[in-house]
Amino acid sequence: MFFKPKEHEPSHIHALYGEHIGIFDLRTMEMTEGDLPKKAQELVKEWMSSNQKELLEMWDSQNLRKLPPL
Repeated sequence: MFFKPKEHEPSHIHALYGEHIGIFDLRTMEMTEGDLPKKAQELVKEWMSSNQKELLEMWDSQNLRKLPPL
């Protein structure tokens, strides 16, 4: 999962899985764009749920740091 610095709203992350990509809204944790397989989507949502507060703080501050894996 990754952010792009100074990215456009709404707050979101990009998730890569092999050749697939998904863009997930940080607040709803729903995939808004992409073709990630369902199982990968569920893993991303689980990880986001565990890190949602930190993800939103990083989005707002643009102070990016590594978060623990799932």
